[in-house]
Amino acid sequence: MSKVESISQISIKNILFLTDFSEPSEAALPFAASIARRLGAKVYALHLFLPAAYSYTTPELTVAAIEAEEEGAKVEMQAVESQLAGLAHESVVERGVGVWDGVEQSIRDLHIDLVVLGTHGRTRAEKFLLGSVAEEIFRRSPVPVLTIGPGVRSSVHSGGRFHRVLFATDFTAPSLSAAPHAVSLAQENQAGLILVHVMRHPRQRNAEEKKQFELSVAEAIHKLYETVPKDAELHYQPEVAVEYGEPAERIVETARERGADLIVLGVRDAKGHIGAATHLERATAHKVVAHAACPVLTVRG
Repeated sequence: MSKVESISQISIKNILFLTDFSEPSEAALPFAASIARRLGAKVYALHLFLPAAYSYTTPELTVAAIEAEEEGAKVEMQAVESQLAGLAHESVVERGVGVWDGVEQSIRDLHIDLVVLGTHGRTRAEKFLLGSVAEEIFRRSPVPVLTIGPGVRSSVHSGGRFHRVLFATDFTAPSLSAAPHAVSLAQENQAGLILVHVMRHPRQRNAEEKKQFELSVAEAIHKLYETVPKDAELHYQPEVAVEYGEPAERIVETARERGADLIVLGVRDAKGHIGAATHLERATAHKVVAHAACPVLTVRG
């Protein structure tokens, strides 16, 4: 693994807040607002309106029902806007046939630097931002995604500032892609930085993992320290933790034990359609988001 030789400040000027007006989305809004307020960023609140399928009705009634749904969404968006008062913001209700296409276009057209969303963490996509749909977004997004899972209390946003940042890596290229973001956030917030690597017990390793070089604890610690460049201006000396067990469980537990208020993960991209291309039930990032008591920032590698 090559060392990270330098770090540049991560700039956030435009934040995309995704909402389906559900409780998870409401829980995520204070995080988007507080981060924007602290950084002087603009918030774009986006609701992608996916018309319901209407059966046993005339085309005229179908059009009327869809228009009524869209008007209802615009009314709901007014409540979101009220919570963004005093911030530079815009709200958009767009009609579409799928979530990701609309999100991707907004990221590109609005020059988005960060996506914020809330999720139940379920694997069954009941609504816009629940379960596998949220994972599709953070595995396809070209910019970092801050996901607020069901275990996160809105009171932990601390005015958009993070005090203890946990970065977990298995030393693969996708996981290491998030290291600059973790270090930059620790620098900017004068926060503690916790570096974590989880080793599976031999009986838990799959065939691919068994082929990989087995690290000793000392080697893992050395590699963890190497993820922080020499010129990083950290307020505190990084902490390291090498754990044994199931990765998602140990990451969540270590974050709780060490008082982390942000977890940073590098994730693999989606190959094709997320539902067909990834094992959602076994994905570490998905499990961490579903069970963490703090927000999770994912960076696609």
